[in-house]
Amino acid sequence: MLKVENTCLGAGFRIKWGFILLIALFLQGCLDKEQKVKYKIGFSQCTTADAWRKAMDEEMKREISFNPEIQLITRDAENSSQKQNEQIKELLDEDIDLLIVSPNQAKPITPIIEKVYKEGIPVIVIDRKTSSSFYTAYVGADNYEIGKIAGKYVGEMLKGAGKIIEIRGLEGSSPAIERSRGFSESLKEFPNVEIVQKVYGQWEIDTVKQIFPKVIEGIKEADLIFAHNDIMGFGAYEVCKNLGLEENFYFVGIDGLSGPNAGLQFVSDGILDATFLYPTGGKKAIDLALDILNNQPVPKENILQTTIIDQNNIKVMKQQTDKIISQQKDIEKQEEMYRNQLEMYKNQKVLMYILLISFSISLIFGGYILYSLKEKQEINNVLQSKNREILQQRNQIEIIAQKAEEATQAKFKFFTNISHEFRTPLTLILASVEELQDLTKTYSKQLKKDFDLIQSNASRLLRLVNQLMDFRKIEHNKMKVLASPNNLVQFIKDIMAEFEIIASKKKIDFRLIKNVSHLEVWIDIGMFDKILFNLLSNAFKFTPKGGFINIGIESKVLENKVVLSIEDNGRGMSPNHVEHAFDRFYQGENYETFGTGLGLSLSRELIKLHHGEISVQSEKGKGSRFEITFPLGKNHFTSAELREENINKLDPSEFKYFLDSTNLVSLKENSSTPSKSNPSTLLIIEDNHELRELLAQKLGECYNIEEAANGKIGLDKAFDKVPDLIICDIMLPELNGLSITETLKNDLRTSHIPIMLLTAKTSDEQQIEGIQSGADAYITKPFKFRYLFEKIKSLLKNRQQLKERFSHELPIHKLPRSENKIDKKFLNDFIVKIEENIGDPSVGVNEIAQELGLSRVQLYRKVKALLGVGVNEYIKTIRLKKAKQLIQENDLTIAEIAHKVGFSTPAYFSTAFKAKYDVSPTEYSKQH
Repeated sequence: MLKVENTCLGAGFRIKWGFILLIALFLQGCLDKEQKVKYKIGFSQCTTADAWRKAMDEEMKREISFNPEIQLITRDAENSSQKQNEQIKELLDEDIDLLIVSPNQAKPITPIIEKVYKEGIPVIVIDRKTSSSFYTAYVGADNYEIGKIAGKYVGEMLKGAGKIIEIRGLEGSSPAIERSRGFSESLKEFPNVEIVQKVYGQWEIDTVKQIFPKVIEGIKEADLIFAHNDIMGFGAYEVCKNLGLEENFYFVGIDGLSGPNAGLQFVSDGILDATFLYPTGGKKAIDLALDILNNQPVPKENILQTTIIDQNNIKVMKQQTDKIISQQKDIEKQEEMYRNQLEMYKNQKVLMYILLISFSISLIFGGYILYSLKEKQEINNVLQSKNREILQQRNQIEIIAQKAEEATQAKFKFFTNISHEFRTPLTLILASVEELQDLTKTYSKQLKKDFDLIQSNASRLLRLVNQLMDFRKIEHNKMKVLASPNNLVQFIKDIMAEFEIIASKKKIDFRLIKNVSHLEVWIDIGMFDKILFNLLSNAFKFTPKGGFINIGIESKVLENKVVLSIEDNGRGMSPNHVEHAFDRFYQGENYETFGTGLGLSLSRELIKLHHGEISVQSEKGKGSRFEITFPLGKNHFTSAELREENINKLDPSEFKYFLDSTNLVSLKENSSTPSKSNPSTLLIIEDNHELRELLAQKLGECYNIEEAANGKIGLDKAFDKVPDLIICDIMLPELNGLSITETLKNDLRTSHIPIMLLTAKTSDEQQIEGIQSGADAYITKPFKFRYLFEKIKSLLKNRQQLKERFSHELPIHKLPRSENKIDKKFLNDFIVKIEENIGDPSVGVNEIAQELGLSRVQLYRKVKALLGVGVNEYIKTIRLKKAKQLIQENDLTIAEIAHKVGFSTPAYFSTAFKAKYDVSPTEYSKQH
């Protein structure tokens, strides 16, 4: 009886707790449902037709996925302000707790936004603003600031001069208004940059493709197309590409989205020259919405940051975004796993409710639900941890990319500027020394020796400038050792001779300590000259008067190596400085006079190429000892690194423009100096006042000189004066020499003018670039004035020979071959116009100039420069040649022939024919 009672009590207990559990699970289900619909957020999107808007939507959905209690209701207005107003009213009917809106246009959407806000519903405005301040928060980039940044970048890209076509977004939308305003404001800093056309592309590629062909046809000249988003910029590029004009413009856009058909890919593929990052702000909008719904204070204005994306940083940005996309895919996979788990949980929950009918398994199923809830929580924790890790990695990548870009730009700027700054003063020094060396012939030997010393050390300074460029070669594995057998003792003595004067002046005990009198080693003497000069320069710089500098040579035959040391009792270095002495660009603390920090680093790299090592021992206040160790013999070099002949001095090719002083003569004394009776006109375009003045002074002895101090003035003078030859520096204010050369060589009025480029850029690639621009000569600084003078004579002589060839009597229909394609086309067109109108006596200079699209003066100058004769004279020559041909080949009368070749009367024809050929037409007809 007791057993039955206990059984009944147990069953009742289980039934009771089963119903309690059932009710609890039911309530939990209700709570879950209530949790899922805790808040409703309405999102009114102006359009989802473009990639940027789709990226914003995806970002919002992705962020909402982490908050299952939030329901996001999205509406697409399809670029219709009226439809957007209606959709917002529909969202209000669905009892939303918060409204996010991206206005199609500012003014039409403002009243409904104000109404929603005043009814107590929070409003977040994203991307585009309304016409009032009645909203809770705004999220978006500063469109005005982006426009300003774009304007400044474009102005600098065009080097302060050019014409722009601006493709705006939707008319009336705040981004289009603010971007355009910021862009125009920024361009005020560049008075020579002009916006020649503004069109509305409605933010869509199809609209741009529809309207842009007419825009291009209406614009005669433009340099750059600026689109308010990348997709419109791509549309403009497609139109230009179909017309074969894509190379005529720069293309700049805004958005910088990642993906296969977005801004980053366009810049990477060279379609866009630059874009400006315009964050979508989707994540930020959802974060603000959650804070508002949770009664957290939020800032009213939330401005997103932008950055410039061009060829300088596109690789880093692509790597960064590709990494983020890869990580985002991992997140999406985990979210999919989460959804699968959640779906599994839901199915199991349904199954649990069904199985609760059977009381026998209710407790087991309840435990499984608790287990599923725990799994769900763990998955959420894992996802949050992964998300934090991804954000940290992204921030680290951005910091590293920024530092790498800053370091690269600083280094490139350093190399370019210091090379250019050194070479121009060296040109002036060496040119002055040339003149002074002529004068020293009549003065003392000591004075001549002093000037020779100036020239020698100026040449050495040039080698130091070249050392700066050696780093670039080493970085790209272009620095190759070329070793030859040399007497190291004698080589060191030659180097020491260069420092004897300074040692004497500072009363420094400067000596060579050696254990051999002759030691043959295999070295590249050009490299070792640089190594020793750097080490000795530092030693003399930091050794006080009355100190000592010792160079030691120790041959260790048994160890098959030689030790070369340089020791001084100068300033010395601290332990920290010793540790970093060979680091590139390292200058140490409180060592302001150490220079650029290049010498020791370069020396170490050059010693490594010799399979050697360099070390330093130093104590502050007691001096330093540098020790170089390298192998004897030549077995450590490859065959390509060896040169069998003995080289006792540097390769003279390093100084290819430096001639012996015995060859220096004044231009006036040279018998081949051009005649002053009919001097040619030279235009000198050079921003350095001293060099320009020196060139004008020396060349003014033989030529008429025109000068220009910057690229813009130089280009204007070239068109105005049409000189016989132009000498132009490459690095100029406002417009560089390469651009000037390309412009002049592609202009019919000036394409025949020889152009000589002067530059401090000495690499093969830079010289090739100069020649490709159309230059006739490329001369590196510093240069020999005799070389420059002879080059000028050669170019002018070639041009004169070309004139004589062109002006020589030629068969009709056959034209002399010109080296310049534009000149050749001009001559072809010129002759064709003459032949087409040969029978019309009224056709002259004005008619032909009009048909060729030139003024009368421009045509005269062009023909005179190429043919050496006037237009009317050449027309008469062509007519007379045609007449002579007709007399030989036809049975026409003299009067008919005169009329056929465009002479108004037979008498005038006979007079002109006899003056040309010393025989009358009638006599010539009888002879032939």
